[in-house]
Amino acid sequence: MNSKMEEREAREPEQLRKLFIGGLSFETTEESLRAHFEQWGALTDCVVMRDPNTKRSRGFGFVTYAAVEEVDVAMAERPHKVDGRVVEPKRAVSREDSNKPGAHLTVKKIFVGGIKEDTEEYHIREHFEKYGKIECIDIIEERSTGKKRGFCFVSFEDHDTVDKIVAQKFHTINFHNCEVRKALSKQEMSTMSTSRDRSGGSGNFMGRGNFGGGGNFSRGGYGGGRGGYADDFDNGPGRYGGGGNYNDFGNYGGQQSSYGAMKGNNFGGRNSGAPYGGGHGSGGGSSAGGGGGYGSRRY
Repeated sequence: MNSKMEEREAREPEQLRKLFIGGLSFETTEESLRAHFEQWGALTDCVVMRDPNTKRSRGFGFVTYAAVEEVDVAMAERPHKVDGRVVEPKRAVSREDSNKPGAHLTVKKIFVGGIKEDTEEYHIREHFEKYGKIECIDIIEERSTGKKRGFCFVSFEDHDTVDKIVAQKFHTINFHNCEVRKALSKQEMSTMSTSRDRSGGSGNFMGRGNFGGGGNFSRGGYGGGRGGYADDFDNGPGRYGGGGNYNDFGNYGGQQSSYGAMKGNNFGGRNSGAPYGGGHGSGGGSSAGGGGGYGSRRY
């Protein structure tokens, strides 16, 4: 690898330049896939995943661009049709991230944890609006005192904005490191569990032509999973009004997350997986039952 390539890889890791392409025709080849997607930029790699024994297409593949901005351009040109069939491009998920609850679900809302007391709504907006158009921001508070709970939800117009945000390992808001994950509704968590039970689990993409396990590539999700970060309170849609069955996002003050409600900015080192480590497997998180009177301030 020459110095220019090394510099680019450090600045824009391959994982951020890669798209998963689902819903491919079984007739689609690497040549026709490349011919379509290179309209929006130079491709450094293109692969149609195949059964190692029969060599038959699995119905999905990956394309890797030379620059992240080319990925953005390609995603802005959705919908895409390859060999007469509408396909579903999504930003590829690393093997490491594929183990997170809901990593492969299509959602338009994120959970942001580790927010400090001195962080205001405009800090959050300024950080995330550079990724895409924001619909609303819900900052969670204790209803009795109005004290911030240390996390919020941000909703966007486009699910690709969410995928782009969570693909970035670290986010710094108002000079504090924050934890960002997809926010899943109870229904989405239930769907993941049902999907896993039905498919018997999904495998990981370990490399070219070496696909293990099943795959459930229905629209809106790439496979099974369990656990997750529900964004529901019990007071009806669009409202975060009253305690009850709120999952409390890993007990924000402790256990599941490495971030406390108002403390902790401790990032461990994380590496992306193998070239095609976009594993479509199950997530392992569990939901801690929280209670309490929590509300939200919507912006």
